[in-house]
Amino acid sequence: MTIDRQSLYRSLARPADSRILYYVIDGIGGLPREPGGGTELEAAVTPTLDRLADEGSTGLITPVAPGVAPGSGPGHLSLFGFDPLATLVGRGVLETLGIGFELRPGDVAARINFCTLDGRGNVTDRRAGRISSEVGAPLAERLDGIEVGGDVTCLVRHVKEYRACVIFRGAGLDGRIADTDPQVTGVPPEVPVHLDPAAERTAQLAAEFIAAATARLAGEERANGILLRGFDSFHGLPGLEELYRLKAAAVAAYPMYRGVARAVGMTVFESADTLASRVELTREALGAHDFVFVHFKATDSRGEDGDFDAKVEQIEAADQTLAALLALDFDVVAVTGDHSTPATYRAHSWHPIPVLIWGPHCRANGATGFGETACLQGALGQIRSMDVLPLVLAQAGRLEKFGA
Repeated sequence: MTIDRQSLYRSLARPADSRILYYVIDGIGGLPREPGGGTELEAAVTPTLDRLADEGSTGLITPVAPGVAPGSGPGHLSLFGFDPLATLVGRGVLETLGIGFELRPGDVAARINFCTLDGRGNVTDRRAGRISSEVGAPLAERLDGIEVGGDVTCLVRHVKEYRACVIFRGAGLDGRIADTDPQVTGVPPEVPVHLDPAAERTAQLAAEFIAAATARLAGEERANGILLRGFDSFHGLPGLEELYRLKAAAVAAYPMYRGVARAVGMTVFESADTLASRVELTREALGAHDFVFVHFKATDSRGEDGDFDAKVEQIEAADQTLAALLALDFDVVAVTGDHSTPATYRAHSWHPIPVLIWGPHCRANGATGFGETACLQGALGQIRSMDVLPLVLAQAGRLEKFGA
């Protein structure tokens, strides 16, 4: 008799009187700015992270596979114990769930980036100058309700700032379509391409939607085009309560991360992007939950901007938030990221991510602090992201012994 990984942990999971903080500092991993220097994390002053690392266990994690830079979706699903190669959920679905939109079976969702196109149709800014939500929301309303193919309605909802989502609703749709975002400037958007013959018509409908949307945006100075990413059909996942008997909650400011939390059955508390909001909502969540996922975004954004010093400042802000969260009395604490975002690389990268686990049964590292070099020598070694949650459950007394 054999048993798969998910069934193993489902069979071993047990409730316990322990409270878990799962703190994800988005894009925390980095690279030195100059040869021989420290990474952003190593340059930051982080007394709380350093203390937990010294008292607990650290290591490095790989979200998907060596050399593979993950998106935020697979990066987080892996941290929640799912094999990212076997559990593929497109960013469009996650963004749409994140804003509380009720998807139906058969819907196909994609994320929209408003972008800037020049007179030749080439992308000059993939994020339309990071327009504000006050600008982006009316633009999303302008695109809502476009009909394509004679029988498919395109529902457009604003997400945040320059981001929106489109839901294709109709019969016979298939979400296996490549992104239209070229990931670089100076070239036109990609044409929607089906990744499976069953999605050929849906790709054509997506092209019709892009053409109609571009016509409606004509005349806009910055947001005069759109890029589509993360196409997927909606399907459900088993929740963390079903899998691990956790009463899980999420505290997150950005819809994408609320979406991935909803996808795995968490109760979502929509925070403002502030220390006070995160702490107050975490306190509220602990009233009925024993596992709280708290998301910190700005570290990733500053890495993507290529601003090393600003990312250092945000890591220090994340450390201050952690100090305040610890006052809420958790039994086990895990801190890591969903991917690395080195400021020198200006994008998600494949570099392993620092992780720490603090709890009553840790094999302590000693006085080494929390940074990439120290974590390379840590007690956890180098592991997969999907193995972090089981280690946390073990620390929290939530896994039975396996076998006789």
